[in-house]
Amino acid sequence: MLYFSKIRIFLITTFTLIFVYIFLSNFIKSDDLIFNKKITLGLDLQGGSYLLLEIDNSPVITQKLQNTIPVFKKYFKERKINLRNFKIIEDKFLIFEVKDSQISEVKQILEEKENNIVNNYYPKFKSHEFDFVVENNLFKLNFSKYGLVEIKDASQSQALETIRRRVDEVGTNEPNILKRGNDRIVVELPGLDDPTRVKNLLGKTANLTFRFIIQGSEETFGSEKLIFEDGSEEAIVSKRIILSGDNLIDANPSVDSQSSETVVNFSLDRVGAKRFGKATTTGIGKRLAIVLDGKIISAPVIRDAIVSGSGQISGDFTFQSATDLALLLRSGALPAPLKIIEERTVGPDLGQDSINAGIIALAIGFLLVICFMIIKYRIFGLIANITLILNLFLLVGILTLFEATLTLPGIAGIILTVGMAVDANVLIFERIKEEILGEKNNLIAFDSGYEKSKTAVIDANITTLLAAIILFFMGSGPVKGFSVTLGVGIFTTLFSVYFIARLLTSLYVTKNKNKESII
Repeated sequence: MLYFSKIRIFLITTFTLIFVYIFLSNFIKSDDLIFNKKITLGLDLQGGSYLLLEIDNSPVITQKLQNTIPVFKKYFKERKINLRNFKIIEDKFLIFEVKDSQISEVKQILEEKENNIVNNYYPKFKSHEFDFVVENNLFKLNFSKYGLVEIKDASQSQALETIRRRVDEVGTNEPNILKRGNDRIVVELPGLDDPTRVKNLLGKTANLTFRFIIQGSEETFGSEKLIFEDGSEEAIVSKRIILSGDNLIDANPSVDSQSSETVVNFSLDRVGAKRFGKATTTGIGKRLAIVLDGKIISAPVIRDAIVSGSGQISGDFTFQSATDLALLLRSGALPAPLKIIEERTVGPDLGQDSINAGIIALAIGFLLVICFMIIKYRIFGLIANITLILNLFLLVGILTLFEATLTLPGIAGIILTVGMAVDANVLIFERIKEEILGEKNNLIAFDSGYEKSKTAVIDANITTLLAAIILFFMGSGPVKGFSVTLGVGIFTTLFSVYFIARLLTSLYVTKNKNKESII
């Protein structure tokens, strides 16, 4: 019925006014507002930087293969099977030899896909993670498709969190960091015009190790030649890691009071402090290389034992470079190197142009719709237009409530919502016209018009909603922004048409129920 109780009128009015207030909060700059959430403009509207990063999982795969060697040795040794001559070739194959008499036994164990080879020691390694071939007594293993997917997923998730920590510490406004596939990450930094510093931070793996420099000029099996970061010299460094970045609790830049040079102070966890204290006690007089991503950033001589669990990294640092190094150490090392494969920078002028174009398109469409509805349906066209404006307030208010990011495709979704809201009103009013031809009572005619058009209106909106849901789950980035505004717009349209517009219509029709030509 067209009748609305006072409670129903109060609820509709209160709900609408709340979201009108939330909508207006986007345009009011004040700390005294009860509600202070706002819509964030996307990269294409306010400008900023877009980076597409690809994870190089080759080092991770090699490291995983290296980690399986002691696991395999221990497991098979307990079964009195001797595996020998372990080698990693092409960074993705693990090969080893077996006695001729034990080939079939080893093969049988590896073929048991549900058997957890190392259940008692390292549950994360399972036999179904590997594929293998046998040539005489030589076994050649590599990660299966399932194993590679597990490695890539874990690496991507870890890299995502590390990137998020680094970007957050830089202080960029509302960054958007998303997975893309299973080996890529999208980083959107709205408002950032010069991405150079962030690119440098994201491009560093930040794998920190402390190792002793070996006296001499020849590499041995247990050492390697590394270059200093500034390219000034080379040094032979032991492969034995005394301490890694995993043992760091905190790192901060500061200025040394004695030398007045910029340094990075760090503190270690309990295990790291114990190792560092032992190494510096026995290594007095030796040079300790601090190696970051395969390059020596500092190699001080140990003068005294450091047992306090804290230390200092010195080098030719500016305060900015020391700040960035401390940030990298705090955020932790990336699981694998990252490569920037796509980069875009949108200037604020271009973003403003996009906003202006979107507003102009919305305004033109809105005015044309308003004119058409008033000419076609007169007073009911005016009601439809008021409903249309409130519908936009509701839509933007809900997006504000969830602090959504508005993009150019999102504006397109709002424009489409305007069209759908008008379409619903047109269907209802045309149906009312048909009902009036056969019904003299205006109240009954209007009520029947709303009821009989409901199926067509809801069906049209549900099919559009299904398309929006598919776009949301199957699409990415801008497509999702469009689907969100479209989906929310469908719900606000149905509410505004069947509650707000119907309420206003009922109030008018009730007062003018005896008019002959009411629509």
